[in-house]
Amino acid sequence: QEQLIESGGGLVQAGGSLKLSCTASGRTFSTFSVWPMAWFRQVQGREREFVGAISLKGGRIIYGASVKGRFTMSRDNGANTVYLQMDSMKPEDTAVYYCAANRNFPDRMDSSAALYDFWGQGTQVTVSS
Repeated sequence: QEQLIESGGGLVQAGGSLKLSCTASGRTFSTFSVWPMAWFRQVQGREREFVGAISLKGGRIIYGASVKGRFTMSRDNGANTVYLQMDSMKPEDTAVYYCAANRNFPDRMDSSAALYDFWGQGTQVTVSS
């Protein structure tokens, strides 16, 4: 069974750091390297918010305005894993964080959730003030 599994969420104080991981498992093993990947986050009752996206080899990365300069995406195709390093965290970063894969258009990456067809279950991140 194909899965995207997020990990690394938890509770952190404002100003602190967390690093999230998202690993693809199952039949995805040989195809992860041709998927643009993204992170989104969602607070209950609100729309899903774009956090960042990374191209196939990591040469191009884009970020949402609210996290730019504080969050850093990277990927390790050999490990089928994408990362989200979150620094200088704020209470408003509190959300469920989801990783997502665009399996259909290897040359496209943008901030639209509709582009990504394969999602993880999410991991909770809570930032206390």
